Amino acid sequence: MPQLFLLAAVGAVAWLGYKRFVSEAERVNARVRDAEKETRTGAQGTLIEDPETGEYRLRKPDE
Repeated sequence: MPQLFLLAAVGAVAWLGYKRFVSEAERVNARVRDAEKETRTGAQGTLIEDPETGEYRLRKPDE
């Protein structure tokens, strides 16, 4: 019976690790696509509108 609990715990950790890996890969892939698009169009950044002030500013890397 203890082997079953150990196997279940290892399986749960592996599943959570896999999900974390996939989400990180998607985040990195999106950043690379954005960088490629900026390079292709010759842009030096992406402007986003601040909803409170209505002014445009450069998007920060973590947004």
